[in-house]
Amino acid sequence: MKIAVLPGDGIGPEIVAQAAKVLEALRGDGLKIELEYAHIGGAGYDAAGDPLPDATLKLSQQSDAVLLGAVGGYQYDTLPRPMRPEQGLLRIRKGLGLFANLRPAMVYPELVNASSLKPELVSGLDIMILRELTGDIYFGQPRGIRTLDNGEQQGFDTMMYSESEIRRVAHVGFQIAMKRGKKLCSVDKANVLDTSMFWREIVIEVSKEYPQVELSHMYVDNAAMQLVRAPKQFDVILTGNIFGDILSDEASMLTGSIGMLPSASLDAHNKGLYEPCHGSAPDIAGKDIANPLATILSVAMMMRYTFAREDIAQRIETAVRKVLQQGLRTGDIFEPGMQKIGCAAMGDAVVAAL
Repeated sequence: MKIAVLPGDGIGPEIVAQAAKVLEALRGDGLKIELEYAHIGGAGYDAAGDPLPDATLKLSQQSDAVLLGAVGGYQYDTLPRPMRPEQGLLRIRKGLGLFANLRPAMVYPELVNASSLKPELVSGLDIMILRELTGDIYFGQPRGIRTLDNGEQQGFDTMMYSESEIRRVAHVGFQIAMKRGKKLCSVDKANVLDTSMFWREIVIEVSKEYPQVELSHMYVDNAAMQLVRAPKQFDVILTGNIFGDILSDEASMLTGSIGMLPSASLDAHNKGLYEPCHGSAPDIAGKDIANPLATILSVAMMMRYTFAREDIAQRIETAVRKVLQQGLRTGDIFEPGMQKIGCAAMGDAVVAAL
């Protein structure tokens, strides 16, 4: 298993170091794992003047999977847009052909009280948000800022989806639903947007190949409301890039902390980039207080989806559950009566639980 490790910025190096401990422990158990490190984001700009250095992209393309921390920092906010850390993330997704972003939102019984919602609303929650990752308004052309004939400036972006882009991510969604509760809710804004009307048409067509899966549709504004009103009604949520970006962050808070949410971004052959859903949190970087569990759980997703080692994935997830059962908590999920520990100690605890 050749894994490219891209720590990135902010708390990225701290949380990735804990995930690397898990990988090293698995290697000690006899798993053939090779780790190679490279820069991305602000670290890439600092090292090579580019948020996605050529060497980083090449390594990622030659590896079986990619483990990424986070990108971004206040010191990079004044850079020209192409040089900003977030552009490195967008470009590596595009460069690796990663179109399916899987973001599970699961509430561990031990963390029910950490959620901002009532325990009865989130207890037992287990949903999967599938976000299309390489199309939509984030990549549509034309885009930019222009001056109109009357001298007024105008910003503009283009929302668009091709039929093939919708079909391939819809197939992934239905295939995931087949392995779960056989329910898929496609989220769009078909009452307003032509792009969403087209999205809905194609999803309905693809659904005919999966008669066992119950397909429903929901407008994105209603979906946002339903996620906090009755989240357990959902099993798999399939949606486009911008809606998925927003809804998956909203869903993260159902679990108590975005520090608990892993993600996988897959290509057509299940090669993936794995990263926590949270950002680089530069305000707490270097303080050893970040929660590494989302990154460690991303390694579990890597084992499940890229390497088809469900046994190892479950072993990692069980180790995380054991640590939570022991009452160990980082600050973001801490509650009275628990034991607050730091980032490195949490990584060590998971390794011990393995």
